[in-house]
Amino acid sequence: MSSNKQEMEDKFYLLQELLTEEFISRIKEGDAEPSLLNAARQYLKDNSIHTSLKQDDKLQDLVSILPFKDEEDEPTKEAIQ
Repeated sequence: MSSNKQEMEDKFYLLQELLTEEFISRIKEGDAEPSLLNAARQYLKDNSIHTSLKQDDKLQDLVSILPFKDEEDEPTKEAIQ
């Protein structure tokens, strides 16, 4: 791999790490407006993050603090009646 390509890849990973840390920090502090929560949700989706993460993964930290429920957790109309 060329030096320039490696530098760009390193920058990409650094940017991804910084973005993840910023999402986590702002959500934990309670400074997360709906647009930030939506951006965090989309960020996870764009990175194919669903439920199969290692426990020590920073993205898992982000997933765990988002105030969203899985659709499976929602009661169906039939269950309510």
